[in-house]
Amino acid sequence: MASEMSLQHYKKPLVCTYSGGKDSDVMLELFKRSGIQFEVHHSHTTADAPPTVYHIRKVFRELELIGIKCDIDYHIQSNGKAITMWNLIPVQGIPTRLCRFCCKYLKESGGRDRMVATGVRWAESSKRADTRDTYESVNRNPQNRIRISDEKMLLTDNDDTRRFIEHCQMKAKTVVNPIIDWKDSDVYDFYWNECPSHNPLYKMGYTRVGCIGCPMASKTRWKEFADFPKYKAAYIRAFEKMLEIRTQKGLKHKWKNAQEVFLWWMEDKNVPGQMEMEFMDGDVVVGRQE
Repeated sequence: MASEMSLQHYKKPLVCTYSGGKDSDVMLELFKRSGIQFEVHHSHTTADAPPTVYHIRKVFRELELIGIKCDIDYHIQSNGKAITMWNLIPVQGIPTRLCRFCCKYLKESGGRDRMVATGVRWAESSKRADTRDTYESVNRNPQNRIRISDEKMLLTDNDDTRRFIEHCQMKAKTVVNPIIDWKDSDVYDFYWNECPSHNPLYKMGYTRVGCIGCPMASKTRWKEFADFPKYKAAYIRAFEKMLEIRTQKGLKHKWKNAQEVFLWWMEDKNVPGQMEMEFMDGDVVVGRQE
């Protein structure tokens, strides 16, 4: 149904968004088996792990060999320069769970005037369960996002809501979430048994694939930086430039240097410069240094 809507209203095939993670690979395999016309788009974040980048390139080469159009969205500024995580941070500040400007500029800006499919699932978070639906008419202002339940979408063509959604499609992108009700176990079962290729990160112990250092993945961030230390250095350089800009503008901050910014961002509870060591002999502390 989403494919028919895309061809009818946008005059273009449905877009399968692809990040290189398990949900994307599951969705892509469903697209391939469906027999519909579709394109595959990847949004280049500049902070994906190298194995993810190589996996995406491999999958895209295989898709293009069978005639499926694949595009990588590179985000460009008005001056012609690329938008990257590393030049966003000095200007925008520190990406956090509440301040997700990186998603706005590097992930969510694509798909204008198209109907796109995403791998969003209710099982991933309670917020998504409360705010996302199978079909959505997307507005730049999240408060104006329109959710359309399956029941409404399956009503007759005379339904007022359906006509309204079809009208909105010409002004912005419309989203379909094909696996929104899949549980984690459903995804993993299909991924390992039905998908032809897999992101190497999952065999390295990762359960999530995304931008290195993303605050939304707090439990694995230290592992990510241990596995890919150059990204840690890139973030620290970006934080250093951010502090320089803030100093030039006369803006106050509590950090002495970029390393302290990084530790604060990583929610490190240790005080910079403090070291504590204890050696236990039974229940007695035999040595302590601070």
